[in-house]
Amino acid sequence: STRSISAATSGSISNHPITFIIMIRSKRLQNRITAGRFTLPAAIFLSLFCWVLTSILLPEIPVMKSNYPLWETIYSDWIPTWASAPLSFLLYGIIGYFLIELNNTFAIIRMRASMQTAIYFLLVTICPEMHLLYAGDIAALAFLFSIYFLFKSYQQPQAAGYLFYSFLFIGAGSLLFPQLTFLSVLWIFEAHRFQALKPRSFCGALLGWVLPYWFLFGHAFFYNQMELFYRPFTELVTFGKPFDLQILQPWELAVLGYLLVLFIVSAA
Repeated sequence: STRSISAATSGSISNHPITFIIMIRSKRLQNRITAGRFTLPAAIFLSLFCWVLTSILLPEIPVMKSNYPLWETIYSDWIPTWASAPLSFLLYGIIGYFLIELNNTFAIIRMRASMQTAIYFLLVTICPEMHLLYAGDIAALAFLFSIYFLFKSYQQPQAAGYLFYSFLFIGAGSLLFPQLTFLSVLWIFEAHRFQALKPRSFCGALLGWVLPYWFLFGHAFFYNQMELFYRPFTELVTFGKPFDLQILQPWELAVLGYLLVLFIVSAA
């Protein structure tokens, strides 16, 4: 049977040598792109080049103001204007690195782990307004840490520590992006699916989420700024504000639509 397959293959190759050569070259090019070692460095270099180009050609990119006073205080008092773009690129780099570590640790997808990070960098690069620092960047990093510890709790007999750290990062990220708190409900269901949710681990998760707010309460009470402590909870009520699509420009809506198509195809 091996000889017959070889003969049939050689016959088809001899009949269509040009097609076979094109297929081999295309396959090699695809392998170089998806499995090569230089894909991620090339994507990072291209992103860095576009970051610098954006700072030169579009120096007056408007920063979307947040109605949340804690982030506005941190952004205006602690972060100089010139540091917004470098800090944003640094955070995206850290997020990309942890995407690789997350995939290598838990084997989420069966492909080279650096490929998803390369695509992530390219998708961020095509949006110039994302080259500036926003609270969502820090919230995304906290989200990755949280999901890492959530995955670590899978079928662990003593999962209280893992869930404590997972919800600690959810709580810390929600200080800057309050809507992140809604993920804690989903995290509870996932912990139950991971067979890690027990009375002790549930209390650990609750303590982890409360701890950042406990420090915020101490700061607000000491400096007589209790509005800082109340504001995250009032932001949760105005759920539709962060998702107001009317404030977006047409090209931003086009990018969101493109990402939605990618999501639907990937999910299917």
